[in-house]
Amino acid sequence: MDNFFVDLATNVQCALAEDIGSGDINVELLARDIITAQLISRESAILCGTAWFEKTFKQLDETVKIAWSVKDGDNISPNQTLCTITGTAQALLTGERTAINFLQLLSGTATETQRYVKAIAGTSARILDTRKTIPGLRRAQKYAVYCGGGTNHRMGLYDAFLLKENHISAAGSITQAVVAARNYAHNLPVEVEVETLEQVKEALDAKVERLLLDNFSLAQLYAAVNIVQGRVELEASGGITLENIQAIAKTGVDFISIGAITKNILAIDFSMRVI
Repeated sequence: MDNFFVDLATNVQCALAEDIGSGDINVELLARDIITAQLISRESAILCGTAWFEKTFKQLDETVKIAWSVKDGDNISPNQTLCTITGTAQALLTGERTAINFLQLLSGTATETQRYVKAIAGTSARILDTRKTIPGLRRAQKYAVYCGGGTNHRMGLYDAFLLKENHISAAGSITQAVVAARNYAHNLPVEVEVETLEQVKEALDAKVERLLLDNFSLAQLYAAVNIVQGRVELEASGGITLENIQAIAKTGVDFISIGAITKNILAIDFSMRVI
């Protein structure tokens, strides 16, 4: 779990620098009074990003106090008070937009993930994220996927092999690509993207850990599941929507990867009101 928060301080520092620049000229007009504000949700969602929200204010002023009535992963409702924030007017008003930006994005990611998770309820398949994330916020978004009930794929290009069409073409074949991967790092899992049932058989013979079934039809998915017989994990990807995902899950694949949960994000509406 801690791995999700490695970049947290840097995320917040960069976001604040982008917003504040040489200084927040608006708060220079204010007295250094202590004020209290409430964070309010404006729609139903899965809450995510409280650590980024808190860190934003804490980087501006360590004395800011935040009291939450909810936690990441909770369902929230319209007009629900989520927390109270107490601190100097300068810290609260300077940090407001940046803090909410993190919360609206990560809650949006978690909420979209849960829609897909619910759509395949009752099957054995699991929802996977991808590398199609907002630059600089991959760990944050993968944490949001986790909060929404999804499963994390590899973090990047360094912790697992995923040999795709271009890798295979450059290597000469699936078999040659897998051999090269094993020779380079035999301890890392190898997944191969396949586009035909013949490639399924070749990758299976190469003894990989997982197959990525790229844009397979339902009939092809059923055939792949029948060929593999549980010997390796199967991941379906490509052209997946809320409308067709249950049918895909019912074919017997182990995972369904969806880029939309981290790249097509509808931000959740929050507001902060001084009381």
